[in-house]
Amino acid sequence: MATEEYIGDEIFTLTDEDGQESDFALIGSTEVDGVRYVALVPVDDLESGEYVILKFATEDGEEVLITIDDDDEFDRIADIFEDELFSEIDHDAGEEA
Repeated sequence: MATEEYIGDEIFTLTDEDGQESDFALIGSTEVDGVRYVALVPVDDLESGEYVILKFATEDGEEVLITIDDDDEFDRIADIFEDELFSEIDHDAGEEA
């Protein structure tokens, strides 16, 4: 099943600002300047192609995932994920069968 291609060994349960919990599957991870970033896709909508990018931070001595508030930082990390996550797909699309 195609779903298994997207679901890695790591599932993250995230809580939004309204207290709603949702499960996300890890589809990519990278470290830039000592900060770990992850790309996550909602488990209940794996085929949408939509994903979120969050970063790890330490709050009250615990490692937590937070949104990236800085637009330049977000754009830079999004470009890295686009290159890493979709580079194989882009190369294959241009090949003739």
